[in-house]
Amino acid sequence: MGEETEVQVHALFIYPVKSLAGIEVSEVALDDFGMVHDRRWMIVDGSGRFVTQRDYPQLARITTAVEAGAVNIRIPEQGVFPLIPGDETLQVVVWRDQVTAVAEAGGASRALSEYCGEFFRFVYMPQSTFRRIDPVRVADSRRVGFADGFPLLVASTASLDDLNGRLTAPVDMRRFRPNIVIAGAEPWAEDNWSVLEVGALRLRLVKPCSRCVMTTVDPDTGVKAADMQPLRTLGQFRRTADGVMFGVNAVHDTRGLLTLGDPVTIISLESD
Repeated sequence: MGEETEVQVHALFIYPVKSLAGIEVSEVALDDFGMVHDRRWMIVDGSGRFVTQRDYPQLARITTAVEAGAVNIRIPEQGVFPLIPGDETLQVVVWRDQVTAVAEAGGASRALSEYCGEFFRFVYMPQSTFRRIDPVRVADSRRVGFADGFPLLVASTASLDDLNGRLTAPVDMRRFRPNIVIAGAEPWAEDNWSVLEVGALRLRLVKPCSRCVMTTVDPDTGVKAADMQPLRTLGQFRRTADGVMFGVNAVHDTRGLLTLGDPVTIISLESD
């Protein structure tokens, strides 16, 4: 018998602006929102409703950077812009939640509107806004930024490898926009994980993540795949009553630092 592979953190990603390109990092701190800088910014239309790659896949080409604690974006053919929270507050909608946000005060929103051909604005979630995680899934009163519903998304390299083995053209993990990528486990083992210890931190896995058309958007070109891959193939063997699943949503019970290579210990399983 060979040596057992250590389960560990393989990659870490933050997404400073919901639905824009993410940033791969070597370490990241967790605060009460989740990963620091993760999805505290969002794009809204003229009615204040959130905008994503589902309808505007070209958003994938807008890159993000965090420099000296500030978020900068690079918009193709427009340039680089800092995201600066202003004084104007407005009510915005993300899925079923309506929350108070702060409008961006620089020129980034104007450049974004030029790029997309629609009136869009960047908005920021301040510390004073509390958007609660679904109480059906998480009983304690926990907050989340502009992520779809939960602070963290955990995915596995082995599960991606299994999916890619079924595809004609393999895809990379960026299609699934995880925060924490784990290596060393069996394919789809994460389906049964309940509590993880990652380094010195403890995570609860609370909901399988249902996937949508965003997985068909090439993160480099911002173009949806005409053949609906990899979502079509994923749906052939990962479909449940709640959708097509890849990855697991999580909440963190401790704050601190996550680092590449951190060991991952499965504390309990769903059946425990």
